[in-house]
Amino acid sequence: MQQDDLPYLRKFPDASGRLGRFGGNHYPPDVWPALQELEATYLALRDTPDFQHALDMVRAGLQGRPTPVHFLKTTTAEVGGARIYVKREDLNHTGAHKINHCVGFALLARKMGKRKLIAETGAGQHGVALATAAAYFGLECEVHMGEADIGKQSSNVGRMRLLGAKVVAASAGQSALKEASDSAFSAYVEQHEHALYAIGSAIGPHPFPMIVRDFQSVVGREARSQFLSLSGGSLPGHVVACVAGGSNAMGLYSGFLEDPTVTLHAVEPLGTSHETGKHAATLSFGTSGTLHGAQSIVLQQEDGKPSQVSSVASGLVYPGVGPEIAMLHEEGRIKVSAVSDKEAISTFFRIAKSEGIIPALESSHALAFAIRLAERSPASESILVNLSGRGDKDVDFVLKEFRDADSLEI
Repeated sequence: MQQDDLPYLRKFPDASGRLGRFGGNHYPPDVWPALQELEATYLALRDTPDFQHALDMVRAGLQGRPTPVHFLKTTTAEVGGARIYVKREDLNHTGAHKINHCVGFALLARKMGKRKLIAETGAGQHGVALATAAAYFGLECEVHMGEADIGKQSSNVGRMRLLGAKVVAASAGQSALKEASDSAFSAYVEQHEHALYAIGSAIGPHPFPMIVRDFQSVVGREARSQFLSLSGGSLPGHVVACVAGGSNAMGLYSGFLEDPTVTLHAVEPLGTSHETGKHAATLSFGTSGTLHGAQSIVLQQEDGKPSQVSSVASGLVYPGVGPEIAMLHEEGRIKVSAVSDKEAISTFFRIAKSEGIIPALESSHALAFAIRLAERSPASESILVNLSGRGDKDVDFVLKEFRDADSLEI
């Protein structure tokens, strides 16, 4: 089979780990052998019946997959436009899509003879998911988290520790996701002989973006099949996901990338002000650069250092995007929009009160845009949103800072 005839997920990235002009491996050379070992192990295992069976078993038994596609009946009626559906990744064990790739990395670690998993986390969902996978497979776990996020997401910190993980505070810079990633990478460099870096999103050097995307593609496969069944054979006109690193987005997009009638939407955090830089809308305002071992789009200062970024959603406080998201954006395959903190918080309250679902603040960005899109679209169209996580982790923070949707002061 010629390269051009391959399915998308086998065509990208290329043999050198490039995704268009993005991607590649910009880690220090002394870590290259570890990355090459990871790539070789993954490529040898990913299509084998034994590995897939083990993955399917843990997804069904531990995670509770498949997660459903659900129609937002009340919200759709209130909006009066396109029908809004959600892929309920919030119903995964641990409350988010992150566990999809965490169990995969844990399986790889066992196959590679590694005894420890290392990772970064922002809102804590990835950290809890990784700690859960590590406990299930009998592995050590070390999670690096920004000091600011440790205070904001204390319930998730408690869960990680309860599950046996060591939580390491990253106190440099903004003490957020970028600094947690820096800290986790440094720990991996020191411990790579016995530890595997279970990166938290579709970022970093090859092969990490490919591996995370592939493990997350279960979301897209399920969603496509479920939506076709619900709709009598029709595909959604629009597929929507929030974007920072891009794991939840690439997971859902993967089921629809080869369907030209489906428009893919990336929703970024506009924060409180793009004029003063208090946002994390990388695709909207970033430029080409290198971050965490890969060429991508980065919000950066004139000297090339990553900019400080801002969002009410801890999992979106990242000054870059995954290289595959950057490629798809440059090719025009995804449309980019941005949602402010205020709109995300308002949607958080709205979905809770109208649908009985408390969405994560990250997912609230995607839902806010979907509502906006539905208002200007005909009732004959359908919108599918990745409800990537539940908002239990955010409730205390939101009620303390904002109290009610009618009295937002941001």
